[in-house]
Amino acid sequence: MNQKVVSILMMIGALALLVGAATMITKWVGAPYLYSVGALLFVAMQMTDRYEGTDFTIKRLRRQQLFGAIMLLVTGVLMFVERHNGWIATLTIAALLELYTAFRMPGKE
Repeated sequence: MNQKVVSILMMIGALALLVGAATMITKWVGAPYLYSVGALLFVAMQMTDRYEGTDFTIKRLRRQQLFGAIMLLVTGVLMFVERHNGWIATLTIAALLELYTAFRMPGKE
């Protein structure tokens, strides 16, 4: 897929993630749906980025990034299932992993 298209779709997914998480706090009924669509789009675009090299550090960072993506999906499920705020913990873990890898990976590639 074209890198520009991937970038645009990832931005749309990230925006839907942000709006969905922010509106979930207000108990809006559509918030889990918006968040989940954003998470699926964001994770799908993140999965298209592959690393075929041999650098151990980048492979480790990539695994952390993929674990963060899985946590984004788990957060969406918890938004539907739980009546409490347990989804906040998984969202925090995902955000920290994604933020860490976003700063570390460009310097290594």
